[in-house]
Amino acid sequence: MSLITPNTHTKGSQKSGARKQENNRIYAYPLPLLFIEPPPSKIGSVLGLLGLSLTWVENPHCEGIFDPFTHSVWVSNHEHSLILWRRGFFGKGDLSRSEPSWLARQINIRNTRGKQLTSEEVTAKRRAERRQFKLDRARAIATVAEEAETIFATEGRVIQPALSGPAIPSGATWKPATNPEPLDTSSYAQSTPIQEAPIIEEDEDPLTDVEHLQLTLQEAFFLLWNFDCLTVLDSNSLQPMTLSDIWIAFQTSELPPRTPPSPKPQLRFDNPFLVNYVVYHHYRSLGWVIKGGIKFCVDYLLYKRGPVFSHAELALMVIPVYEDPEDQKASPIDLPNSAPLTWSWLSTINRVNSQVQKTLILVYVTIPSESRLSTEILNTPACLAHYSVREVVLRRFIPARMRD
Repeated sequence: MSLITPNTHTKGSQKSGARKQENNRIYAYPLPLLFIEPPPSKIGSVLGLLGLSLTWVENPHCEGIFDPFTHSVWVSNHEHSLILWRRGFFGKGDLSRSEPSWLARQINIRNTRGKQLTSEEVTAKRRAERRQFKLDRARAIATVAEEAETIFATEGRVIQPALSGPAIPSGATWKPATNPEPLDTSSYAQSTPIQEAPIIEEDEDPLTDVEHLQLTLQEAFFLLWNFDCLTVLDSNSLQPMTLSDIWIAFQTSELPPRTPPSPKPQLRFDNPFLVNYVVYHHYRSLGWVIKGGIKFCVDYLLYKRGPVFSHAELALMVIPVYEDPEDQKASPIDLPNSAPLTWSWLSTINRVNSQVQKTLILVYVTIPSESRLSTEILNTPACLAHYSVREVVLRRFIPARMRD
């Protein structure tokens, strides 16, 4: 007697499997470092017996321009942007949702007429199909209800309108029409623009990539301090900045403007750049991919591998805590979430993230006391050793779902 197993591999699973393999190939390196091993040889085998290796590390070299007005570093070189994004998901395209894909989308519109969609175009297409499905389902339910009213008016029979059945489309049976009716997408024009393929002319001008990768100050300093793979240029002179200049410039760009301006900036332990960098460095060093979380009313989101592989499961809210309360009273900086939290605020943030299946983590960053340390230590990254991070996991209790 032979056991017959059903074939569960459908076209959809094959496509998703191919896409997953392609993502594994493109995003194979979690950090901008390449460990290159030479082909096996006799010398390599001898060194292996001695516990040695011929493997060397290839470190990419990228350039960016520090912009103090947007508190970010701009990487304009397309090749450098792809390196930083594909090897650790650093930065964000200023004309894209995440990956710098503006040039790929424009080339796709010109050449393939939308046959090969980018990630943003796939998202826009899915949202348009989802809206069409909801409209078709609502139209079918209204038709069934109208038929029931007609039968009651003519025959006097009461029929309960069905919300499911062959006449009502469902998520498993509905398919988008080949020539769908025009939709009123005025309310979605800003969030999901749908671009039509233009008519291609022979004398069309060549495309120029006008998109740049925008790195946060925390991402930029992590790359240049830990991996030395990023050179930051001054926005005025376009000359490379030293590590000391970058460290001071990143701190002063986050400080409130002083009147009158001081030639020597006053560095403080509660600088927003330092507080956020401590959190960013902490989770990056543990292997997490950390991205901004303003979409879900939090400071950061944590990904296991990256945005192209899965959704973020953890949401971080940074909460500064002063070691000496007197420092907070005398500080000119009003750090977010430094005041005592209210229950209504906490419940709101927790409910927002619970609805999108994310676990909220309160990250408490202890700011060292000025009475214990001299502010001269802020001139170097050595001050980071005096900060500490504590985590409190907050989950919403739902009695009906958590009985087991």
